[in-house]
Amino acid sequence: MAANLTRPVAPDPYSLLPKVPDFSLTSEDIAHGEPVPDVHTNTGDDRNVSPQLSWSGFPQSTKSFLVSCFDPDAPGPAGWWHWTLADVPADVTSLDRGAGNPDGSGLPPGAVQLRGDDGVAGYVGAAPPPGDQVHRYFFVVHALDTGSLGLSPDTMPGAANTAVTFHTLARAILVGTYQR
Repeated sequence: MAANLTRPVAPDPYSLLPKVPDFSLTSEDIAHGEPVPDVHTNTGDDRNVSPQLSWSGFPQSTKSFLVSCFDPDAPGPAGWWHWTLADVPADVTSLDRGAGNPDGSGLPPGAVQLRGDDGVAGYVGAAPPPGDQVHRYFFVVHALDTGSLGLSPDTMPGAANTAVTFHTLARAILVGTYQR
């Protein structure tokens, strides 16, 4: 018997965390609340291109950033981590389109790209099961009170994003959607 892919919508996972100030996160590629363009998905050839991201308005005391993409609507209880980039220097306020390539060539010096739930150290785009409900993709930038979280490339994204909770000064969120 096939599984019923209609499930309740998971809460906004960031609304469950301790409250911190907001700052601005924008993208030339993704509009808040709108579908993620196909080039930023994992649904065919020439895809898995991380979107351009820019942020501003974070606290002056910020020492580094952590950037992530998370799908709380993935089947299963834990959601799905599509991208985690740690130790982004405090003077970096944007990432170019494609910065999340697995070879790391587009990353700022010192940044550490972790493996996502697909096992790839780099951006892996949206790919909900065909026929599933609309999924939300939370692109999040955390302004941190530390220059480094001390994570290795082998750190699991869930562990990294839990560690961030204890160092977050402010948070910026941009949510795209996708359905196949």
